[in-house]
Amino acid sequence: MSSAPPDLLPELVDLPGRRRLRFAPSPTGDLHIGNVRTALLSYCLAGEDGRFLVRIEDTDRERYQPEAVPRYLETLAWLGLHWDEGPDIGGPCGPYVESERLPYFQAAAERLVESRAAYPCFCTRERLDELRAAQRAAGLPTRYDGHCRNLTPEEVSARLERGEPSVVRLWIPPGETRWDDLVLGPQLFDNDSVDDQVLLKSDGFPTYHLAQVVDDHLMGITEVVRAVEWLPSTPKHLITYAGLGWQPPQFAHVALVLGPDHSKLSKRHGAQTVSEFRAMGYLPEALVNFLAFLGWSPGTEEEIFTLSELRRRMSFDRLQSSPAILDQQRLDYLNGVWIRKIPVEELAQRIQPFLPQANQEQLLPIAAMVQERIRRLDQVPGLLAFAFSEPAPDADFLRGKLTREEARAFLERVPELLGGDPAQLMDRLRGLAQQIGGGDPATEKKFIQAAMRVLRVATTGAEVTPPLPESIALIGNEAAARRVQRATRVLAEAG
Repeated sequence: MSSAPPDLLPELVDLPGRRRLRFAPSPTGDLHIGNVRTALLSYCLAGEDGRFLVRIEDTDRERYQPEAVPRYLETLAWLGLHWDEGPDIGGPCGPYVESERLPYFQAAAERLVESRAAYPCFCTRERLDELRAAQRAAGLPTRYDGHCRNLTPEEVSARLERGEPSVVRLWIPPGETRWDDLVLGPQLFDNDSVDDQVLLKSDGFPTYHLAQVVDDHLMGITEVVRAVEWLPSTPKHLITYAGLGWQPPQFAHVALVLGPDHSKLSKRHGAQTVSEFRAMGYLPEALVNFLAFLGWSPGTEEEIFTLSELRRRMSFDRLQSSPAILDQQRLDYLNGVWIRKIPVEELAQRIQPFLPQANQEQLLPIAAMVQERIRRLDQVPGLLAFAFSEPAPDADFLRGKLTREEARAFLERVPELLGGDPAQLMDRLRGLAQQIGGGDPATEKKFIQAAMRVLRVATTGAEVTPPLPESIALIGNEAAARRVQRATRVLAEAG
């Protein structure tokens, strides 16, 4: 271990923010929805007068993906989770990338060894593999046996001088570890069940367990929000805090996010990363609204919250300990609500990435046309495919419930009706259908409905589209007339 500069681990004072919470992702892939839920809770629980920090935990060098870091920051910004301190903007506790903070971790490890709260371990990979195999064969839990605890200071010095590879392990004391969890309440762990965790690896990089303790302390973190799967690690972290003589933050272990079948989320449950949900056309407002309820309840019947409202309302006493279920139908519902809430001009801009073939003049009427009809933005291209490609339906599909002669007779006269007042187009079309198929009041209504379907298929190629006047206005009267004339020829040639 390298020597640390003097006063490398100072006590921090006068940090901004009453509360200081952080999100510290490990850049090993796309952000999972569970990770982002933790970031959202941390952001909201910091409150309006607190500070939200982003710290990059990149000490897992085998799985580290440097290109993931800008994607993480862009995702947080897209969701509106703007950080007060972080790797790109700095802050009073920088740097905010763990690989740039190695001297801090090495100094902390030295302090722990000096105080006998940790010890150097020289066990080889082969010995550890044999130990685990023997423990598994005996039906015992796999854990380190404390072999290097018994080395004398002279033996340790001699082996270090010879350059033998070593790690630093936490020395778990006898007794119990207790704390009051902000979500789960009082917790008690028997220290005999806690392993002597590796804190500093032979390459000088810390493990998660040392890095998060040192950085949370030096960055003045007041509360740590993380998934309940980290609960068994908390005794190790509290023992590390005690070994360094530091006051630990409070811990809030939130419930896991499970699939609809109450099993751990996996690929069979569908989308899991924010990038996947974003590509499917979910709005950040809806995703934030949805994620907030995966582990939190307002205590009322309210269900629609802006991010700023969540930050004002969320508190630790309303966090829930029961598992949260990722119900995509619920997300679809919330997304539909938010699509209808935002101004149509804004919706037009949000649609643009999903409909790149549309020009700026088309986007606004498109947004107005679909706003009440979609739950996801990726549904827009399917609804409006007719606007950008000319349909070619066959005669049988065209005529539907009419005879070919009836359908042809109706379509032949439609072009002459397209040039009038758009607001009265449907009245003119119904009048035409009534002329051709009228006479019997019992069948007249059905004939009109069937005729409108024929026109819809002729102009759009589909039976289900936005309303006919808006659809025709989108493609334009000239293009609509051309499509109707083509459909008329198809019916004539088939007859």
